[in-house]
Amino acid sequence: MSSGYALHPEAYADLDDIRYYLAEKNPDAADRVITEIFDTLRGLVGLPRQGHRRPDLTSRPLRFVLVREYLIAYAPEEKP
Repeated sequence: MSSGYALHPEAYADLDDIRYYLAEKNPDAADRVITEIFDTLRGLVGLPRQGHRRPDLTSRPLRFVLVREYLIAYAPEEKP
């Protein structure tokens, strides 16, 4: 089990885009969504196989989990 997680640099940019987009209409909602995403990421650290595979999207050993309408792709075997 890994002691943490690391985000791809593009993931940081995506999170910034999500926050900015949502905050234009509702800053509190933007904070809630970003918090929910990070809560999900922390939950994946302890149970990395929670997500499902998507062979229709990739042959890589990635897992996917949905947070609201945002699909998170992660590599459960990778160590930060």
